[in-house]
Order: sequence, then C-alpha cells, then structure tokens
Amino acid sequence: MTAALIGGAIIGVAVSLMLVFNGRVTGISGIVSGVLSPRKNDISWRILFLLGLLSGGVLLRFIQPEAFQNASNNMGLIDYAVAGLLVGFGTLLGNGCTSGHGVCGISRLSVRSIIATIVFITFGVLSVFIFKTLRGGV
Repeated sequence: MTAALIGGAIIGVAVSLMLVFNGRVTGISGIVSGVLSPRKNDISWRILFLLGLLSGGVLLRFIQPEAFQNASNNMGLIDYAVAGLLVGFGTLLGNGCTSGHGVCGISRLSVRSIIATIVFITFGVLSVFIFKTLRGGV
C-alpha cells in the first residue's frame, strides 16, 4: 500500500465518522466559518477538529520531515496572503471548499459538488500556470 492510498482511506473513514456521529459533512470552510461566527453549543467540536488538523501537520513535521522537502520556499508573505484571499473568495463563491465538495460531495454523487470540484481544479491549474508564468518559468 502506498502512503497516498493509506491517507485516502483515513480521510474516507474520518469523513464517514463525522457524518455518522455528528450528522455533518466535513467541509473545512464550513467548520472554520462556524468558529469565526459561533453559535451556542456548536463551537467546541469545531475548535477540536481544527486543532486536530493543525496538530496532525505539526506531528508529521517532527515524525517525517522529508514530507515537507518539496514545499515551495520561493513565496513571500504577500504571495501567501493573496493566495489565501483568493482561496477564501473561491470558497465563498462556490459555497464550500474542496473537502466539502470534493471529498464529501462527490462521494454522495452530488452534481453540484462534482461541478464545483471541476471548477476548483480547473482554476487551481490555471492559477498555478499564471503564477509560474509571471514568475518567469513554468
């Protein structure tokens, strides 16, 4: 088994457990949105979920640092800020993110999610092409 297959299986099990035990789709943008504009009795699980995501990344950094070797080091703070704003805008425009639409929506055969994911991927590829072209090389 490859690491990608194992990771995909873990994600599949995790989103299934979230749906079964919490009755919710695992859309990260929706979870973050609920933290930023909290409702009574609906924030603790969201904070714990996000802490789990962050701690998983930190733990991987210590256990397997080579997983981060190919990370882009040629981007500045402005680049990350612009990228984050564009992702946030796309998430608002698409009424969800790649985890909600791409992982959960496609697995439920949601036509809306399939179309949204195709649009996300297309514009992601286009953005990388434009960004790399502006930076002087593809």
